[in-house]
Amino acid sequence: MEELTHFNKLFQINCNDKTEKKSNGSVELTYLSWTYAWGEVKKLFPSANYEILKFGENKLPYVYDEKTGYMVFTRVEIEGIEHEMWLPVMDSANKAMKDKPYKYSTKKYNYRTKEYEVIEKEVQSATMFDINKTIMRCLTKNLAMFGLGLYIYSGEDLPENIDINENTSQEDLTKKESSKKNEKEILIQDSQKEIIKKKFDKEEIKAYLQKVNKPKLSELTIQEASALIVTKAEVSK
Repeated sequence: MEELTHFNKLFQINCNDKTEKKSNGSVELTYLSWTYAWGEVKKLFPSANYEILKFGENKLPYVYDEKTGYMVFTRVEIEGIEHEMWLPVMDSANKAMKDKPYKYSTKKYNYRTKEYEVIEKEVQSATMFDINKTIMRCLTKNLAMFGLGLYIYSGEDLPENIDINENTSQEDLTKKESSKKNEKEILIQDSQKEIIKKKFDKEEIKAYLQKVNKPKLSELTIQEASALIVTKAEVSK
């Protein structure tokens, strides 16, 4: 039997019972516990280490821009393979947090009048608690670049090649098939496009778009984007 690569060892781990879902209106996000993620990595690769990148004379664990807000960065190294990740500090509505509170307008559907109405909301200023929480989420996403829980970010419910036993219900199988279908149809978001632009040069992106017969990056599906990221991870080994 062919020996599994670092990536495939981590990619096949089922992390579902260590995740939690948080809803904000029609949007539901899935989060993987950073303690579990780091524990699984260390069990397989005891020499693995991570670094929280720090900036400026005061060695702050973030960069800040008045227009865009805070961004944190991590770096993970596993047996000579290294990946970096970045993540903005956001509130529960996924709005960028800054050093001062600010307001924004959004539309909300009024079921009584059956019309959309404009409402004003406020984003609170970021605290060190928000920054610390984001750093650990960034670490979890960083570990996903090595395979652990990567399927969560691509919209699947189970990792590839996981065994389906006799106790697996038809409902679970139907849910998995539905998730795979969605993955083939849903286009990537702006944040995912930015990740690809950071990891690949223009020629690499152009070549991949030609391969999947897509005219531009914004027309890639989640499945196609995930395949591109996996290719990069395998080449780095």
